[in-house]
Amino acid sequence: MSSAVTVSFEFFPPNDEAAATHLWAAIERLAPLRPRFVSVTYGADGSTRSRTHECVSRLLRDTELLVAPHLTCVGAPCEEVVAIARDYWRQGVRHMVALRGDPAATAAASASRRYQPHPGGYAYASDLVRGLKQTAPFELSVAAYPEGHPETGTVEADLENLKRKIDAGANRAITQFFFDTDVFLRYRDRCAASGIRASIVPGILPITRFPQLLRFAERCGASVPEWLCRRFDGLDDDAETRRMIAAHVAIDQVQRLRQHGVEEFHFYTLNRAELTYAICHALGLRPGTAAAGGVGAGAGEASGARAARVA
Repeated sequence: MSSAVTVSFEFFPPNDEAAATHLWAAIERLAPLRPRFVSVTYGADGSTRSRTHECVSRLLRDTELLVAPHLTCVGAPCEEVVAIARDYWRQGVRHMVALRGDPAATAAASASRRYQPHPGGYAYASDLVRGLKQTAPFELSVAAYPEGHPETGTVEADLENLKRKIDAGANRAITQFFFDTDVFLRYRDRCAASGIRASIVPGILPITRFPQLLRFAERCGASVPEWLCRRFDGLDDDAETRRMIAAHVAIDQVQRLRQHGVEEFHFYTLNRAELTYAICHALGLRPGTAAAGGVGAGAGEASGARAARVA
């Protein structure tokens, strides 16, 4: 097993002052671990666009973290998406997460709603990747679904789509969260067999609230094993035990993945630092110097050594 581990963290833009305070406390806690990058979500339907831009701008201004904004195809013509990308490039963004996005929230009441490309926009994530690469030499991450995209339901269709995104210029794929390690390992093997040579990075979701996890899983097509349900059964009013169980589940998951050669992890933090920090600590990650990547360190020139190191 190699000694090097690389991590990245996902945050979502806050919608009020209290949420902003919570977010920046989480960033303050996690930044010293020197993540490879931190991503900022866009809202599945592009609904948080302005808040995403504000959050990205503050991260660029007030930290030395490498920031990877999410960008989707939803609700905008190609020229508008390109303008956003160019503005990010001017601000110093060099890495983006390119996603198709989901139908607009206004259509949520319709059970049969399907994604429809914007008439003048990029149709799919592979088109967006190609457009971004033509705009500037961004490093691009894309999504991967080890259990199949919820709209197709098949791993085969996701593999074909992922290959299109990689062929268009994507540098890495970050998976939807999962809890069965074998699901990821089989998917990684199938990617290799399909000729996909880009890094396949497991997305790790520390469990903060189990009912919330079940809602997430239903929306994105991820399975929740029965053994995991049993672990959290009866703990609705026992937050301390839930945290202990959640930490154990995630630490066991990342350690098993490391045994199979996985050395890069992406954490869906849900803007909370406690569990993610504990998992990273168990991986051997330790804070760097106080100023490196920290909040309030000043914009400055980004350090070339962002990845956390194992102590």
